[in-house]
Amino acid sequence: YPVPFAVAVDAIIPVVHPSNPVKDLTTDQLRDIYMGKISNWKELGGPDRKIAAVTRDTSSGTFEVWEEKVMNKEKIMPQAQVVASSGAMVQSVAGNPGAIGYIGIGYLDKSTKAILVNGIEGTTRNALNGSFPVSRYLYMFTKGWPTGEVMDFMNFILSDAGQRIVSESGFVPLR
Repeated sequence: YPVPFAVAVDAIIPVVHPSNPVKDLTTDQLRDIYMGKISNWKELGGPDRKIAAVTRDTSSGTFEVWEEKVMNKEKIMPQAQVVASSGAMVQSVAGNPGAIGYIGIGYLDKSTKAILVNGIEGTTRNALNGSFPVSRYLYMFTKGWPTGEVMDFMNFILSDAGQRIVSESGFVPLR
C-alpha cells in the first residue's frame, strides 16, 4: 500500500501581464473569468480589453488544484487557451496584455504580475500557514512503510538539507 509523505507546499498563483492594473481578484471572479462570465478587464477595474484566459491541460496537477479550489468543479470555457507547462503559461501571459493564467510559486518572475486572491498575497508564508486559498501539499509516496535506503532518502528530504533543495526547486519547504 502506498504511504504518503508531505515534503513541500506549493501556491498556485494567478498571473497577468505586468501592464495590467488589476491587483486583486476573488475566487468567484477568477471562476467567472474561466467560465467566460467575465470577459473584459473593465468589468474588474482594468482597461477595456478582452480577457484571454490561459489554462493548463487536464493531466496537470496544477490544473487539478485550480479546478478544485477555484473552479469548484465548474467547467473551464472551451475558448481558454490550453498550455502544456508552467513555462509555456508564463510565456503566454507575458506576451499578451489581456491574458490571465496561473502558475506555481516557483515560476513567478518579472515577466508576469502576481494577483492577490481574496486580498491575500501568494507568498511562501501564506502558502505554509494555509491562508492563501490556492495552495497544496506535495507528496512523495513509498510502497509500504519505508526501510533501509528508502527510509534514509525520506529522512534526507525532510531534513534541513533536503528542505533547502525543496526551496531551491521553487517550492515552499515545510519549515
